[in-house]
Amino acid sequence: MRVVCVSRHRYLSEHLCRFFEQAGIATVPSVGIDEAIALVPAADPDAVICEYDLLATIPLARWEQNADLADVPIIAVSLTRHPGEAHLLDVNGIAGFLYLPTLDPEDARRVLAAARRKRGGIMPPAVPPWPGSTPVTQPR
Repeated sequence: MRVVCVSRHRYLSEHLCRFFEQAGIATVPSVGIDEAIALVPAADPDAVICEYDLLATIPLARWEQNADLADVPIIAVSLTRHPGEAHLLDVNGIAGFLYLPTLDPEDARRVLAAARRKRGGIMPPAVPPWPGSTPVTQPR
């Protein structure tokens, strides 16, 4: 499985990458929605992990109207907001919400596997890591 981790700052984006790599997920960091919009079509991820506070400040219309991006699920992640505080799920097309302080890597992998985008109407098998990324072992 492959994801792009998007946040307002490179440090946080790379922190998200490290966390999800512990779950055997190949990751690529991205800072801001503009960078993610440029990166995602070539990266071809199964999902996008995006900092909740970044999603709260920007409209996702550009994402939703782009044919290359519209089918890529966005999962909001927060280090500070509890699940009960997540209001974006109703407002924007957010596929899920993860509260990082209480999440272990195995649970993260299961949530992302369930939320990942369908390709050609079917769930793909586990995909190999991206060329140039650090090889990861898929947990069984």
